[in-house]
Amino acid sequence: MSLARNVATVGTATLLSRLLGFLRDVGIAAVLGAGVMSDAFFAALQIPNLFRRLLAEGALNSAFVPMWLRIRDDNGASAARRFGEETLGIMLVSLGVVALACVLFAPVVVHLLAPGFSAGGDRFALAVDFVRLSVPYVAVAGLVAVAASILNAEGRVAAAAFGLVVFNGVMVAAVLVVLRLGDTRTAGSILSLAIVLAGLAQFALVGFAAVRLPNPPLRLSVRPGPDTRRFFAQVIPGVIAGGVPQLKLMAGAMVASSSQAAVSWLYYANRLYELPLGVVSIAIASVLGPAIAASLRSKVHDQIAAAQSRAFEIGMGLALPSAVAFAVLAEPIAGGLFERGAFGPRDTAAVAGALAAISAGLPGHVLEKVFGAVSFAHEDTRTPMYAALAGLATATIGALLLFPHYGHVGVAGAIAISGWVGATILGIVLSRRRWLTIDRDAWRRLPRIVGATIVMAGAIVGADMVVASASILSTTQFGRIAVLGVLVVFGLVVYLATLQLFGVARIRELIIAVRHGL
Repeated sequence: MSLARNVATVGTATLLSRLLGFLRDVGIAAVLGAGVMSDAFFAALQIPNLFRRLLAEGALNSAFVPMWLRIRDDNGASAARRFGEETLGIMLVSLGVVALACVLFAPVVVHLLAPGFSAGGDRFALAVDFVRLSVPYVAVAGLVAVAASILNAEGRVAAAAFGLVVFNGVMVAAVLVVLRLGDTRTAGSILSLAIVLAGLAQFALVGFAAVRLPNPPLRLSVRPGPDTRRFFAQVIPGVIAGGVPQLKLMAGAMVASSSQAAVSWLYYANRLYELPLGVVSIAIASVLGPAIAASLRSKVHDQIAAAQSRAFEIGMGLALPSAVAFAVLAEPIAGGLFERGAFGPRDTAAVAGALAAISAGLPGHVLEKVFGAVSFAHEDTRTPMYAALAGLATATIGALLLFPHYGHVGVAGAIAISGWVGATILGIVLSRRRWLTIDRDAWRRLPRIVGATIVMAGAIVGADMVVASASILSTTQFGRIAVLGVLVVFGLVVYLATLQLFGVARIRELIIAVRHGL
């Protein structure tokens, strides 16, 4: 399967998953709004989200795939299978212990996650209950991550990618149940329990695909061999680096937890922000990362440069227009998607401010992912960790400095700055090691991608002004969503047409790649 087709498959599945995630969040916003219940739920949700980011959404995959390929090529398929079985067993036991500890010490966990919650208040008590209901997902996430990594290493990207669709599909079903019941008192509990059920459904799909491989890992072992011990020694820094974006959000929520509804506003803004970031991140981890690793094993300079350059172009080609669109359309996006039920105009303005601020960091965070894939391909997981931790420190210190003056928007801005800090540090280190190789085609296309983004921004601003003058279209909720959809589609068409005009990409080839991915 070609690189473009794999990217299209993963990108299509990830986009569908994120869209289902938005449907879930739209329902949650309508039921919970931004207040006591939502703050408690989103605070508790940080634990499952952290481990999903650490494991099931590509961080472990980036370190696992190069080692699986090396073991398989050097020692055969049986050795690779044993490596997978040992990894599965150790992940299940270790993460099961973590989940059990979180259940037993849930009050302590909530104190750490949201120090601004009063120990005797409703937010604190609800968050404790929600942690206990949702945290068993942690153990499931480890199994999903390893099974998906095995599939990606074998080039079977579809099942792993569409596992995320299944996860969010179950969550959407849970939201529909909550809406049907109409009981907000039990909404948080139902949604927390649904996280575990969604993880089990995801594992059922990914696990079934894994056992259908020619030499499947069918047993669990907790006795690590030399390769497995080496893997875990390497993967811990890589997993930390991959989880830093979620840790940044957690740090920001800790800082903002003293202000009621700020945790919820940051969550909603981050969910929007994660749509393009998630598509790029998973595509890099599942497709582009393995391609970079394979090019290094070929030891052919042109192949190495081509693989890195295409990852660079794809990352920037998605991140730049997404960041600009979020900044320009922040209020229509927040209002069109979330403003209904318990979520009011004040919440829309607050989420839009955070979204506009955090979107400035999207290209930086994507570059950090691309550079991290290059480092992982060299089996160096420590350098991305150090760069990511520098970004985490930047986000935390920035949040502490900016929150007193700018509230939750200052926290979002600090997260944006941190992405550029991490990408800059990692890019400089890789360049000095001569690991980063960008070909002439990429340097020729990048300014054109920037130009196409500027043209798109101008077109969206102009179209938005025309729509605003005909305010009758945005007086109803359906009208606002319709207007938002038209602006997004119009911006996308302008961007793709400009890319073709500038000779960067052909629309027909992109459509064919997406069709193959489907």
